[in-house]
Amino acid sequence: MKKLFAALVFAAMPALAFGAASNYPLDKANIDLTDKAALQDGARTFANYCMGCHAAQYQRYERVANDLGIPEDVMLENLVFTGAKIGDHMKIGMQVSDAKDWFGAAPPDLTLVARVRGNDWLYTYMRTFYDDPARPLGANNKVFPNVGMPNVLVGLQGKQVIGCKQVQVVENGKKQFDPLTGTPITHEACDQLTVVPKTGELSAEEFDEKVRNLVTFLAYSANPVKLHMQRIGTYVLLYLAFFFVFAYLLKREYWKDVH
Repeated sequence: MKKLFAALVFAAMPALAFGAASNYPLDKANIDLTDKAALQDGARTFANYCMGCHAAQYQRYERVANDLGIPEDVMLENLVFTGAKIGDHMKIGMQVSDAKDWFGAAPPDLTLVARVRGNDWLYTYMRTFYDDPARPLGANNKVFPNVGMPNVLVGLQGKQVIGCKQVQVVENGKKQFDPLTGTPITHEACDQLTVVPKTGELSAEEFDEKVRNLVTFLAYSANPVKLHMQRIGTYVLLYLAFFFVFAYLLKREYWKDVH
């Protein structure tokens, strides 16, 4: 009973740490857990940009390397920065007491965050940071207002600010088009996220792909056996379908003399 309670507490930790979010519309992540290249790129992004503060302590380096097809020596050289061994859990060097002093609360572990928040939430969240000098760390977020996290991917995305741009008119949940030409009907909105040109290393499309790969890795980390479970489920359904044929024929054989 104690082990079950502890497991439930650990599963809820990311939700408690992230707190409440806004009703900002979420974009579809459209991840593919079979894409090894995306998973490898996501693992690299996680190690380089997230593991300074966030651990994935219920995941092991060795398991990640084996599942993602990364040679162990490459894993140790490029994705391990704490001197950990290949069989160790993905922990960070920052102490909880130091984190509380620096940030007010320890950054949450991200092993299960994709199961708690969902892939679409994470995908939208990581792309909607914007510059806000009023915040202690200089950044705010559309999905999570007054977030206590800096925009760690600003160097890749560029400086994103709240500005004005043309957006398509939406009425009753439907995008509006000109009835004669079919062109989208737009209006100027001044509460939109815009990236200052030439302030980031990646284009908008490249950055979206980078974040999608990161979310793909977090989704894998939250449930490393998902694909294996799906394969087993397929085998079970095929077995039941095969068994049903013989069960039906046997039933007919038993009941043919009754009628």
